[in-house]
Amino acid sequence: MALSLTLSNPNPLLSSITKPSLSRRNANPNPSFPKQRTTARCSLRPDYIPNHIPDPSYVRIFDTTLRDGEQSPGATMTSPEKLAIARQLSRLGVDVIEAGFPASSPDDLEAVRSIALEVGNRPEEEGGHVPVICGLARCNARDIDRAWEAVRGARNPRVHVFIATSDIHLEHKLKMSRDEVARIAREMVAYLRNLGCQDIEFSPEDAGRSDRRFLYPLLEEVILAGATTLNIPDTVGYTLPSEFGQLIADIKANTRGIENAIISTHCQNDLGLATANTLAGAYAGARQLEVTVNGIGERAGNASLEEVVMAIKYRKEQIGGLYTGINTKHISMSSKMVTEYTGLVIQPHKAIVGANAFAHESGIHQDGMLKFKGTYEIMSPDDIGLSRSNESGIVLGKLSGRHALRSKLSELGYYIDGKELDDVFKRFKEVAEKKKRVSDDDIEALISNEIFQPKVIWSLGDIQITSGTLGLSTATVKLIGADGEEKVACSVGTGPVDAAYKAIDSIVQIPVTLLEYAMNAVTEGIDAIASTRVVIRGENGHTATHASTGDNIRRTFSGSGADMDIVVASVRAYVSALNKMIGFRDRSSNLEDVKAKQVVRNG
Repeated sequence: MALSLTLSNPNPLLSSITKPSLSRRNANPNPSFPKQRTTARCSLRPDYIPNHIPDPSYVRIFDTTLRDGEQSPGATMTSPEKLAIARQLSRLGVDVIEAGFPASSPDDLEAVRSIALEVGNRPEEEGGHVPVICGLARCNARDIDRAWEAVRGARNPRVHVFIATSDIHLEHKLKMSRDEVARIAREMVAYLRNLGCQDIEFSPEDAGRSDRRFLYPLLEEVILAGATTLNIPDTVGYTLPSEFGQLIADIKANTRGIENAIISTHCQNDLGLATANTLAGAYAGARQLEVTVNGIGERAGNASLEEVVMAIKYRKEQIGGLYTGINTKHISMSSKMVTEYTGLVIQPHKAIVGANAFAHESGIHQDGMLKFKGTYEIMSPDDIGLSRSNESGIVLGKLSGRHALRSKLSELGYYIDGKELDDVFKRFKEVAEKKKRVSDDDIEALISNEIFQPKVIWSLGDIQITSGTLGLSTATVKLIGADGEEKVACSVGTGPVDAAYKAIDSIVQIPVTLLEYAMNAVTEGIDAIASTRVVIRGENGHTATHASTGDNIRRTFSGSGADMDIVVASVRAYVSALNKMIGFRDRSSNLEDVKAKQVVRNG
């Protein structure tokens, strides 16, 4: 097939082309967040049609935190955690939730199914929308069957199929010819369509390094077979914004039938360009953007949801008048929830959601902020649901009651009650007895330790440590099982944490390997709360299938803990990780038992 290349204008992110000028009505001579915060149009979401968006300026946000994000080492989440995050993503207003890779393991299939049934059928808030629920599948019938089985219970189900198209992948990974890949892609999209799926996303993996002479006709064939969204992945983060924007523009110009499908982007961050490439793709015509909360994902991660969304919101005119349906006030809470459930800590200087994103220490900056916030802030922390502690009138201490704590929690974006509030209040009083003043950061550390935790299989009762230079460190640990039974063990180690972990191992009796251990002080001062994160892997660990390579990988599990005593914080984190791992093992065993009984019954 002979194809001519039609080049569009270079992407504005790296060129000097004239930007669209603001109309007199919208002009803002002093651009700062107070003038840009009101965007009524962002609340208007066009009706969902798989292969068409009624408003050409609307951009769908496709969140893959639960699929690509979970592929980050140590980021394994339990099914209840995935369901909680999916509900938060629904509140956030994402258009599509890629809930997982159902063929990777029985647990993943059940997690995607539960999200499809519970999140994919009713809004989380009154007047809210119901997101599309998507499952990933490789281009083979087994994967597709499982993905369709998992998502079909949603009001708007989607299956996302992919196969590599770059020569380097064809030669070294797939060991297939271009004709074979094109045939498989066409046949598997048609197969999925015949199952009854009306919303099909197709991805040519490593499109950024694929030959256009092969890519265009392949995309034409999958559109004819029934694909409604064409996702163009920069799988290894190889392209520059000018290149990726041009790729999207060229696909739009040279692919016959492209008017019958939505073009999407999926940009990895290997060169730190994922957000820039995503915005370049949107400017060039992509109307779905694939992102993750906090930018988590394999290797260096993915395009960050909060960065992409806020860039579109605050530089709307410069990016062609585009808008999304995201309720940005839920960004901060979404970020915190993903951080706690995955155990992946955000660097302080991370844009939008980092600890320093709205902090001003320089005297010049502080002076400017006091005079007018717009001097050094292009957006308000309120816009992402973040409250500054020094703007609150509530100061918590040991005399503060439950009502004051609940008010402070609401101010911080946490809406909890009942037993969860009781547990946090108990820990709060313990800390308040030792500290003169309990800061917002202290409160958030306690929330993380009490709320964002896996199902309790073992909980810490008491711990006693003896350590120093006069002898081996010794730890006595009491753990309480889910049935209330108490078990005590004593062990020695090279240090107090090592001794405590060995005592726990002797109680739990599950061999594990400690892969990572990290600690930081949440607040300043000698009475700071310490936050600890660990990553473990079981010697006979839970395995899953890797989406891209097809290899069986051993899952790793993270845990976090907080306390004023660093050893206690370390123990809480270790117990948290063990609970997650044991919970995964038990759930997988139960699913396998159910599957075996079904086979016997059907046999």
